[in-house]
Amino acid sequence: MKLTDEKKRFLEKGYEVYAYDRQEMIDRTRKDPEWIHFGAGNLFRMYQAMIADKLLDLGVTDKGVIVAGGTNSRNIDTYYRALDDLHIAVTLKSDGTVSKRLVGSIAESLKIEDTDRLKEIFANKSLKVVSFTITEKGYKYKKEELSDPDHSYLGRISSLLYHRYRNGAYPLTMSSQDNCSRNGDVLKASILAFAEGFHDPDFLSYLNEKVSFPISMIDKITPRPDRKVAELLKKDGLEEIDLLDPDHYLNCYANAEESEYLVIEDDFANGRPLWDKAGVIFTDRETVAKTERMKVCTCLNPIHTALAIYGCLLDYHLICDEMKDETLYKLVKHLGYEEGMKVVTDPGIMNPKEFLDTVLEVRLKNPFMPDAPQRIAMDTSQKLPVRFGETLKAYLDRDFDINELRYIPLVFAGWLRYLRGIDDKGTVFELSSDPLLDRLMPLVKEYDFGNKADKEELRTLLSDSSIFGIDLIEYGMADQVMNYFNELNEGVGAVRRTLEKYV
Repeated sequence: MKLTDEKKRFLEKGYEVYAYDRQEMIDRTRKDPEWIHFGAGNLFRMYQAMIADKLLDLGVTDKGVIVAGGTNSRNIDTYYRALDDLHIAVTLKSDGTVSKRLVGSIAESLKIEDTDRLKEIFANKSLKVVSFTITEKGYKYKKEELSDPDHSYLGRISSLLYHRYRNGAYPLTMSSQDNCSRNGDVLKASILAFAEGFHDPDFLSYLNEKVSFPISMIDKITPRPDRKVAELLKKDGLEEIDLLDPDHYLNCYANAEESEYLVIEDDFANGRPLWDKAGVIFTDRETVAKTERMKVCTCLNPIHTALAIYGCLLDYHLICDEMKDETLYKLVKHLGYEEGMKVVTDPGIMNPKEFLDTVLEVRLKNPFMPDAPQRIAMDTSQKLPVRFGETLKAYLDRDFDINELRYIPLVFAGWLRYLRGIDDKGTVFELSSDPLLDRLMPLVKEYDFGNKADKEELRTLLSDSSIFGIDLIEYGMADQVMNYFNELNEGVGAVRRTLEKYV
C-alpha cells in the first residue's frame, strides 16, 4: 500500500481519509493561494496541515496550504514531493490507542531556493496569511546577514515581502506560530531589521501599515516519528516506511498527542482565515499573552522542568514513566495546584485548572509520548526565571509570603543537586546542554556526598536574579533551598528519601 493508492485502500485499513476532490483543491490553491506556511516539520504536518484538512472536509474553504521548507532540500524532495505531498498523521491517545489519517491538504511543497515560484505567490493579491514554525532560533540573524538578505532565511522572506510591496503592496498577515514569547513581535523586529537594508522608506511604511504580525500561543507536543508507530504502519502494509530513513526527524508519517491549543491575536490585515472552525481561538493581544503566561508559568512548563530535573537524578528516561512514580506525581500536583494556582494568570478563554487537569491526568501520562527528561532539561538555567521566577514575583506583588512555599524551593535545590552530574545511585551522568554549565558546575562540584554547603558559599549563584527570577538571598528563600540541597546531597538514595519526606 502506497500513499498515492486509492483512498478506499486506506479506508479498508481503518484510516480516516480526506473527503474533498484533491486535484481540484490543488489546482485552485496553486492558481490563487491564500495560505503559505514556512517550516515543513512535524508540527506543521500534525497541526497546520490538519487545520487545512479539516476546513476542506467541512466545505468552508476550497483551498489548501502551500508549504515551504528550510535549507535542507532533501526534506522537500524525499518527504514531500516524492510522496505527492501526502502524509499520514498519527494521533497518539492517552488510552494507548492511535488514530491514523491520510492528509491531502498540502497543495504544493517548495524549497526556500524556489525564488521564482515564491515571488509569484507573494505577488498574488489572493495571498492572505504567511505562517511560520521555524523554531525560536529561526528568527535570529547575524548582523553581517543584513547587508546580503538572500543568503539567510529571514532575509529571503524580507525580499519576498519587498517583491509584494513592489507588485501591488497588498496587505498581508505574517503569523508566527512558534513556541516562543511574543513571537509576532520577534518576527516583526527581524523583518524590519532586514527591511532597513532596502533603503526604501516606503517599504518600511508598507510593513508597518499594511502588514500585521499577530502574536500567538501554540501548544502541541509533537515528538519525532516513533519507531513503534512505524511498525504499526508497516503492519498495515504502508510501503514507503521502508524507503525512508527511520532515524531521520521526518518520515512519511508524523505523530503527536491529541491535545492542541492555538490562540492567535485577532489582527489580520487581509481577511481573517476560518481557522476557528477547526478549533483555533482568535482573541485580543492581552488575552493571548495571558494564555501564554498561564501555560509557561503555571500549568505546563514548570511541571515539565521539575520532572526533567528529578527524572535525570532518578534515572528516568520517559516523562510518562515518571508520572507513574507516586512521589514525583505528588510533587508536580503540589507545584501546580497549591503553589501555582494561587497566583495563576487566568486568560478567561480557557480554565487554568481544567488545563492543568489535562496536563497531569492525560498529556504527561500518555504512554505513546516518547518525551525524555534529558531533552527537557536542556537550557534549564534559561527556563527557571520564567517558569518559576514569574510566580515568585507574583507572590511578592500580592504581598504573599514566599517563604511559605515548599515545592518551588525543592525544584531549585534539585537543580543544584543535578548540576553535580551524579544521580541518586551515585552514578555519573551527562548533563543536558546549557549555556551556563561551564560557570555553574564548578560552584557545586566540590560538594561531595555529605559535604554541607551554606548560602554564603553559593551567594553568587543564589543571588542571581537572571537565573531564579529574584535574588533568593535578599528575599529569604536561600536558606530553604540550601537545607533541601544538603538533604538531597547526603549520599546515595538521598534524593528519593528527601522527596518522600517533603512531598
